[in-house]
Amino acid sequence: MIIGKGSAETEAGVMPSQELVDDMIAYNESLARAGVLLAAEGLHPSSRAARIAYGKGKPKVIDGPFAETKEIIAGFWLIQVKSREEAIEWALRVPVPEGEEGVGLEVWEVFDAADMPETSMTPETARRDRAVREGLEAERPDS
Repeated sequence: MIIGKGSAETEAGVMPSQELVDDMIAYNESLARAGVLLAAEGLHPSSRAARIAYGKGKPKVIDGPFAETKEIIAGFWLIQVKSREEAIEWALRVPVPEGEEGVGLEVWEVFDAADMPETSMTPETARRDRAVREGLEAERPDS
């Protein structure tokens, strides 16, 4: 997963320039042509978000906006690649405006059921997990 970090501009709801939108669409098209794109979405400012904090007792809902811009996510790409290095190569191609302060990306590996030790799932749990994933695959428009 490639996570696009938020900035003061994204938090203010400033929309990207037409040039950046066109560049993002071209980037998404290249991911799709390569067969690695699973999802790509931009996110609204944190003023439209909520956090749920867990502790003792009932979970607490905290409405945005959130003060720490460095903790804000502006968007993400979910890609399926063969290695961390390939994910980083794709992340390095993300179009980012010149001179944008505070803008950055993070690359995270998504945990897959295949990554779990066999002893952590019962056969019934593994069967149920497979059924959910197969159902999602069947619902994809390109399936």
